[in-house]
Amino acid sequence: MVQRSGYSLGELCWADVQTPDVAAAKAFYAAVFGWRYEDLPTPDGRSYAKAFLDDDVVATVAPQPQQGDTQRPARWNIYFATDDARSTAEEADHAGGVVQFGPEGIGDTGTMVFVEPPGGGATGIWQAGTHPGSGRHNEPGAFAWAELLTPEPQAAVGFFQHLFGHEVTEYPQDDGGTYTTLLVNGTEVAGIAPAPQEDEDEDGEPGSRGWQVYFGVSSVKEAVLSAVAAGAEVLVEPEFDDDGGTIATLKDPQGGVFSVLEV
Repeated sequence: MVQRSGYSLGELCWADVQTPDVAAAKAFYAAVFGWRYEDLPTPDGRSYAKAFLDDDVVATVAPQPQQGDTQRPARWNIYFATDDARSTAEEADHAGGVVQFGPEGIGDTGTMVFVEPPGGGATGIWQAGTHPGSGRHNEPGAFAWAELLTPEPQAAVGFFQHLFGHEVTEYPQDDGGTYTTLLVNGTEVAGIAPAPQEDEDEDGEPGSRGWQVYFGVSSVKEAVLSAVAAGAEVLVEPEFDDDGGTIATLKDPQGGVFSVLEV
């Protein structure tokens, strides 16, 4: 069991999903990952749910911000840990990015910022208060990995290095591109890869620009079967990655795209 009580600067610490139907999303992810929930009110009178494995909080299922009658597909967000959200937001401007939201305190739990690196890809940044991030990492049912697909991978790598001081490792790909990993204290924490040339929209399909979130599972085959039974669409069938592990990409019934990784 990989339990966590805190995260270092530049580590991925959290993931949440914003969805048009919180109740339906809760049922779906409970079927796939075995999550249980604690419901809490939002300031606008709705509710969001903390997701748990045993007693460890591992994600949040939240309602989408209200924007008239417009209903968008669900979306998973990822968050990098920071010691100073306001300073990180200021540095994002200097590094060629755009601050989309915040910094804003979320009660006593922490401070949130969303920034966009060159090439796009909304990126959450979290300064911990009472909530340090996911209580588990890289195990079945818990956040395990994330990668950014972008038309400007080199600029995005430089952006995150400017913000967090990441070291990098580069892996040449068969198509001539490079898969770059960001490292904290010698450990790979996230990946950055070129978005496919033919992909010019952000429709949430595999290969679309933005962050792709991965959750650990003990069996990708069983996770896919459970997800499909709960209403998911399989976007990328189970396949082996370069390290011999098995991965698959799915879309939940509300449109949220996520991947599963055998751990």
